[in-house]
Amino acid sequence: MPLFDASSIIHAWDNYPPELFPPLWDWLGQEIANGNLAIPGVALEEVGKKAPECAAWLKGNDITVFPLTSEVLAESLRIKHLLGIEEDQYHTKGVGENDIFIIATASVNGLTLVSDEGRQFAKPDILAKYRIPAVCELQEVGVTCINFLQLIRKSGAVFKS
Repeated sequence: MPLFDASSIIHAWDNYPPELFPPLWDWLGQEIANGNLAIPGVALEEVGKKAPECAAWLKGNDITVFPLTSEVLAESLRIKHLLGIEEDQYHTKGVGENDIFIIATASVNGLTLVSDEGRQFAKPDILAKYRIPAVCELQEVGVTCINFLQLIRKSGAVFKS
């Protein structure tokens, strides 16, 4: 089951608005209803702050919301230490606390993460500067990370009006 990062669903909302792409949003709604798409609670909160209408749409379609569990918190701490982040000293160019919670949620539940954060083709020397896709690629993390367009392509869905 793919798990949305806030960046991905907001990207979809902004670039493929429901009023212009109704078949896409009908499909997303059906995927949510079938239990094939989910979102971590922290990501849903971010969506609510940045795109309240999108958060309302997700909630209205009863998206599965993954809470912060003790397992997710333990995995978050492991990833944070792996990246060399001490206390709350996150690097401005790297992942933040919620990002780590989102990655840890995907890791603990064995889910693919859908994120539209920019890919870093030339990885920074400092792991704390890694963004979500780069953190997911780390062998010690091992989370598959795709973007929204890859999600659609992998589904095989074709949208006609």
